[in-house]
Amino acid sequence: MSKVLGKASGSRRYLALFFPLLSTERLVRAAPQPPDAPLVTIEKQRGAFRLASADVRAQTLGLAAGMPLADARARVPDLLAVPHDPILDQLWLDRMAEGCGRYTPLVALDPPDGLILDITGCAHLFAGETGLIDDLDRRITRLGMTLRHAAARTPEAARALARYQTLPAPDEDAAVRRLPIAALELEAEATTALVRAGLKTVGDLSARPMANIAARFGSDAATALRRLLGDALSVLDPRRTLPPVIAERRFAEPIARTAHATKILGELAGEAMGVLAERGKGGRHFRATFFRSDGLARSIAVETGHATRDAALVMRLFAERMDSLADPLDPGFGFDMIRLAVPRLDPLAATQLGLEGGAVRPSNEAGAIDELVDRLATRLGRARIRKYRPADTHIPEQTQLELPAADAPPPAPWPAPEPGEPPTRPFHLFDPPQPIEVIAEVPDGPPHRFRWRRATHAVRRYEGPERIAAEWWRRRDNGGLTRDYYRVEDVHGRRYWLFRHGLYEEKADPRWYIHGLFA
Repeated sequence: MSKVLGKASGSRRYLALFFPLLSTERLVRAAPQPPDAPLVTIEKQRGAFRLASADVRAQTLGLAAGMPLADARARVPDLLAVPHDPILDQLWLDRMAEGCGRYTPLVALDPPDGLILDITGCAHLFAGETGLIDDLDRRITRLGMTLRHAAARTPEAARALARYQTLPAPDEDAAVRRLPIAALELEAEATTALVRAGLKTVGDLSARPMANIAARFGSDAATALRRLLGDALSVLDPRRTLPPVIAERRFAEPIARTAHATKILGELAGEAMGVLAERGKGGRHFRATFFRSDGLARSIAVETGHATRDAALVMRLFAERMDSLADPLDPGFGFDMIRLAVPRLDPLAATQLGLEGGAVRPSNEAGAIDELVDRLATRLGRARIRKYRPADTHIPEQTQLELPAADAPPPAPWPAPEPGEPPTRPFHLFDPPQPIEVIAEVPDGPPHRFRWRRATHAVRRYEGPERIAAEWWRRRDNGGLTRDYYRVEDVHGRRYWLFRHGLYEEKADPRWYIHGLFA
């Protein structure tokens, strides 16, 4: 089925996920066999090793994050200590966030050990909010992860309930007001001041006038309280913005063959192109996500240099990308959902069918080159294929920009010489220009003889000077000096492009350079 997603109406719902043992459970999952001893991760703080996290067995023995490693080993001599790796933890959290995309396209990272999902308008796909949470809990448990979760009408309330709620409450508002004051996550001094004032719960603080709270404990305390209670605007920052077009398909039984999954992706591409045609748009970026039944997901993205509604072209690019993957697409126990998102759209005019029938294919040279660039960029990488574009400047070495071919704007016309006239610029430029020794008949006159690369060249003909002044608004780019360019030909018929960097009135002894060679 294809869906065009937009903002949902009504009250919003957020689901917060908290993984209290993320670091140690990630290590256990990656290990060939579970460790026999209590497991902790350590990091160096203020010149000493301290515990960054501890597994369930270590916590049962009284170990906790922040404890010195020496004290922990004194309590548990056979303790297994592993260096803390926040980067790998972040990557594992990101993988779980990708898998949570099956429930909503709006998933935000809550580092270092949490996620927040905007599930507004998504719960009906799982027979209600309870069904969605049960399905997510089952998949996370299958990954071997401990999970605490809570749903609320603001992301701050959902996060606080998932991390600080200890006893159930009859309703959401009561649960939020029973939270400890630490759930506001203020600075340590502000939290201590609130507790000393007898305000131990969110409900105690909410019973006080907001102006008094801001005046006595600071505006941060008042703002945090209003966001927790839903009285202030809360904005979720998802790891990916909501795509304008999404086509997805769910399966009652997981499919275990990659070829079958690719076929389904082609059908989704056709559905997405139909939606794009209705909008008069074309896609520039296409992202396929394959959701595995174990809760993980794998995303593959391709881009085109120009907007397109050609499903066959997009599938060829996906095939190129899949063939070049260092880590092949692994279905595991099967894919139970496949999604195709089109995050970037551009205007695209309607096309006319060919007289012989069938879809129009790019037959001109430019269209063929665009398809070749897309295929090469997909296989080799976006930044590996470059394209030159003319720039609006008269400084010779800055008259072109080198851009990734997939991102380059529509081509602009290159300056061309007058009909019948020789080119004004050489085909080969030196970067940087190479210094030469020149003998001129008069100080500001053309070169009579020059020495370059230990060889002396006698000038037989010359054209010039072509005077190029410095750009006064960016004088650093060429030293702020005027250039006099000459096209010269030596006695052997070879043609060069020389310039004097500076006038004698600007500089006492201006230098000469060779900037390019004519064919």
